[in-house]
Amino acid sequence: MEVLFTFVPREDQQQRIQEEFPEVDFHFLYRDKTRLSTADIIVTYGEDLTAEDIGTAEKVKWIMVASAGIEKLPHQAIESRGITVSNVKGIHKTPMAESALAHLLAIKRSLPVIYENQHKQQWVRKISSSELSGTTALILGPGAIGSEIGRLLQAFGVQTIGCNRSGRQAPNMDEMISFEKVLDKLPEADYVISVLPSTDETKELLKEEHFKAMKDTAIFMNFGRGDLVTDATLVNALQQNEIAYAVLDVFEQEPLPADHPYWLMDNVIVSPHISSKSGKYVDRTLDIFIPNLEKWLIDQSVPTNLVDMEKGY
Repeated sequence: MEVLFTFVPREDQQQRIQEEFPEVDFHFLYRDKTRLSTADIIVTYGEDLTAEDIGTAEKVKWIMVASAGIEKLPHQAIESRGITVSNVKGIHKTPMAESALAHLLAIKRSLPVIYENQHKQQWVRKISSSELSGTTALILGPGAIGSEIGRLLQAFGVQTIGCNRSGRQAPNMDEMISFEKVLDKLPEADYVISVLPSTDETKELLKEEHFKAMKDTAIFMNFGRGDLVTDATLVNALQQNEIAYAVLDVFEQEPLPADHPYWLMDNVIVSPHISSKSGKYVDRTLDIFIPNLEKWLIDQSVPTNLVDMEKGY
């Protein structure tokens, strides 16, 4: 059995896996395709495999994606081979929820202004700060991450409205609606927070009419995928003061081009797709991978976090 990692974990993390599975041949090669033809399992972040790679990887039966998003995988090539695909859904919830809360608190408590005044050596006590308590958040995609965001916000006295495809109940949501009802609820939301994946259903889900329906004091936050809304739509909404602020961790084009208007807009925070970053990321990935590999070695049992390549999640 040969397992190819297309990224290189720390030495202690490599040792952890090798000690757990001495009978398995592990290769840790950063974007190195030389072991594709002999690998039985591939562990990847999902951005470095092409359809040609899948053709080369003739023995591969399972691809473990160390990410929640799978949109950059060569779907058709994988589906045609019947390769099992799983991800690490759930491991992002702590760092991403903390990132969302940190940005929100920073804006509400005027931290950027306070920091700027410090650099200017200005003692300014007239600051327009406000509170989270008593406000309302509409969370698009109340899965593992969205539900954790909801839990933290509820602790601050925020009313949470979850929105998903079915409207089915999700943890830490005071109310649930389906995508079809989102336009009706937007006028109630002080914060619109998206952690939606990229699927055919979520691409450009938010249009001009949605931003017009939001409060002009609303904060829009996107931690899911950049194709939820076009740049043109969001830039226009910000320039027309249809919303007050945008906190963006994902973008239509990444890296964000140097000449993009977001960089110079005072009411936009550009976070370079780092909300899930944490020193615990790979350790949590291995916490999912190791028990899955144990079962796989016995009888090729279906791993947890199985991905439906047709649905895209």
